[in-house]
Amino acid sequence: MRIANLSSRLVLITDDAKAVDVERASGGLFSADPQAVYARWEEFRAWAAGAELPEGAAFDQADLGAPAPSPRQILAVGLNYHAHAAESGFEAPDTIPPLFTKFASAISGPVSSVRLPEKGHTDWEIELVAVIGREAYQVPKDEAWQYVAGLTAGQDLSERITQMAGPSPQFSLGKSFPGFAPMGPYLVTPDAFDDPDDLELTCSIDGQEMQRGRTRDLIFSVPALVAKLSAVLPLLPGDVLFTGTPAGVGLGRTPQRWLADGEVLVSRIEGIGELRQTFHA
Repeated sequence: MRIANLSSRLVLITDDAKAVDVERASGGLFSADPQAVYARWEEFRAWAAGAELPEGAAFDQADLGAPAPSPRQILAVGLNYHAHAAESGFEAPDTIPPLFTKFASAISGPVSSVRLPEKGHTDWEIELVAVIGREAYQVPKDEAWQYVAGLTAGQDLSERITQMAGPSPQFSLGKSFPGFAPMGPYLVTPDAFDDPDDLELTCSIDGQEMQRGRTRDLIFSVPALVAKLSAVLPLLPGDVLFTGTPAGVGLGRTPQRWLADGEVLVSRIEGIGELRQTFHA
């Protein structure tokens, strides 16, 4: 199953890539609010599985918003691929990965225009993003997929000067400028993949590939992250988890490479779809 946020309304995406408005199709049983569905995720899944849906309508990808537009918590993981840890100059984590947040005001949809901060070094990080569908607290790893509503694509855009400023790094601040957390285009349920633990991720700038990886190479998989994080804090329905980026970011290149005025960043995840960000000074 695929759902989306179309002009701030919850929709189901049909096999022929059309949109069915959930509030209308359910006769008001479910709200049009895309974020509200996660609080009733199991009920919604059961309804969607048995509903006789009307014909869907065509839509413009530019009208899509983030599938979880207003989460209570955004959890983001760093150094979760060995090659990315190495290019960043850090040892790979072995017990628990470094954790930070991206503030909710940074969230945008899959097609967006992003203003580059003045005198900044803005970097790209394609990431698989998991959205929580049930409250998860002290969940064992082998049960963790049951708590994940679905997967989407995300970019952990990062302004490196702000991130590294001060006596200690400002990870959350440097990663939370407006538009620095695009997500989408769809939320795809885990059962829709042949293997939700092995998806290809790529991103390119103006057609030049910058990153290519597979989520099977995550140091801590989605189930492992849910287990480790929920051992400490409850993960709430609709919470967003950025799972880390593979190698190929601008910070790790020689010479270092930053996003520039007019460039277009295209990020794709197998079975989910594409993000497209255009950058402006």
